[in-house]
Amino acid sequence: MSTGLRERKKAATRQALHDAAVRLATEHGVENLTVEAIADAATVSRRTFSNYFASKEQALLHQDRARTARLVELFRTRPAEESLMTALLRAAEQHAAEDALDPAREERYRTLRLDPSLLPEVVATYAAAERGFAEAVEERLPAGPDGPLRAQVLAATVLAALRVVGQAALERGERDPVDLLRQAVDITREGFR
Repeated sequence: MSTGLRERKKAATRQALHDAAVRLATEHGVENLTVEAIADAATVSRRTFSNYFASKEQALLHQDRARTARLVELFRTRPAEESLMTALLRAAEQHAAEDALDPAREERYRTLRLDPSLLPEVVATYAAAERGFAEAVEERLPAGPDGPLRAQVLAATVLAALRVVGQAALERGERDPVDLLRQAVDITREGFR
């Protein structure tokens, strides 16, 4: 799907704000980061910042929201005849191939995300991702009274596995998060037998 010029400009502005927030937080600490400083560093007005993010915390964690939204989008576009697990793993493979990360930048970002002041926004980010993913999962499940609950449980389980896998990949320096995800899925299956 091709995006128009306006959408590309909006995405570039959002990314510039996120990059500025991460850079400034890395240099000066999350507690010293201000919306005004982020806007200045991205060469936009305070009002423009507010059009994209409600807080400095949202700007800092934009990458997490963007990544999970992209994974959900890839999952939704998988062929209907694929099983739930196959669709998830193929979407994760495609996502990993698209998401080439600079290890040093990723380490700085991971360290920032551990700041206790960001915890409420981290929880909100994962809750939003879980809702979106649960909707996508429910679309693939057979209709039934337990469909919504099943979709929510599966989405929460998968996102927890992805979070753990992402952390493990960074800590171990592993570059194949999809293989780790497969291991996590197998562990989950085994753990509930």
